[in-house]
Amino acid sequence: MQRRNFIKNISVSSLVAASIPAAALKGISELKDEKLIKPPRLKKGNTLGLISPGGFISEKELNDSITNLDTLGFKVAYTERILARNGYLAGTDEQRAADVNEMFDRKDVAGIICARGGYGCARVLPFLNYELIKNNPKVLIGYSDVTALLYGIFKNTGLVCFHGPVGISTFNEFSINFFNDVLLNPLDTMMLYNAKPEKPEEAYQTKTIRSGKAAGKLIGGNLSIVVSMIGTPYDIDTENKIIFLEEVGEEPYRIDRMLTQMIQADKLDKAAGIVLGIFTKCEPKPDDSGIFNSFTLSEVLFDRLAGLNIPVIYGMSFGHVQNKFTLPFGVEAELNVNNQTLTLLEPACRYGV
Repeated sequence: MQRRNFIKNISVSSLVAASIPAAALKGISELKDEKLIKPPRLKKGNTLGLISPGGFISEKELNDSITNLDTLGFKVAYTERILARNGYLAGTDEQRAADVNEMFDRKDVAGIICARGGYGCARVLPFLNYELIKNNPKVLIGYSDVTALLYGIFKNTGLVCFHGPVGISTFNEFSINFFNDVLLNPLDTMMLYNAKPEKPEEAYQTKTIRSGKAAGKLIGGNLSIVVSMIGTPYDIDTENKIIFLEEVGEEPYRIDRMLTQMIQADKLDKAAGIVLGIFTKCEPKPDDSGIFNSFTLSEVLFDRLAGLNIPVIYGMSFGHVQNKFTLPFGVEAELNVNNQTLTLLEPACRYGV
């Protein structure tokens, strides 16, 4: 399809209100006995709403995202706010929240994909209309800073969200297959198997930190963002959960600090298990940090996590890498460290719609 004709047919909607913060905050409560909400599965030809709820995107990144989603077989809708800029943010908090709310409200939009991460998603959480989102469940997918959206929306609605590719991601065969299998053709059970290491560096190699098997609901995302949720109204109880974590650009001492915070906040000792993705660009940088006798990333992970009485694995295929799982946030899964597998024990999307 010619890009010029494709863009001409993209639906651009009018501005809608970003909802009332007080009303949104009033709805914040611990999700305990509420029923898990699964969004309708996606279908080829559906329209996906493209949003940038954190960092701003360039016009080239917008066009790259459109091309990627077109190649996947989807139409694209976005608003006039998509290229907004406010410092390092994609517009004001209210503008970015308005995009999220609008895409959940629109009847012509079947799912929502974030164009990128960056920073800023946590700032929109008080402005989201959680009642609207709960009553209009849709696939929402992204990773990195989008972790904050996954936390906030799951916490307040019970909606299964998805940690997976963003619009500007590299959509290779591995990532597309898992994207389709989870979001378009959900099975009752599905095993997630690792891709071959993308690079020979140690950070890309799978390691058993503590062997074993565990089952529980999947929650997690980017380590920095997960830690930033602690102590907020959007934090999630980790007891009996399988926690998945990924990171990029953080030196080992910072990884140490964040994992130590999770341990001291009692976020790990009662978890069912921990699945670590690829921690990219997390090697020591003594010239930048001034720390010249650093532990390695692997030494920090073993030191902080091997003593927990739960199974822990490092190096699964998700994070800031080309080969990405699409991980459903909130569904039951089984971790088998010995076999290096993560199995979804229920479909994350529902048929019939």
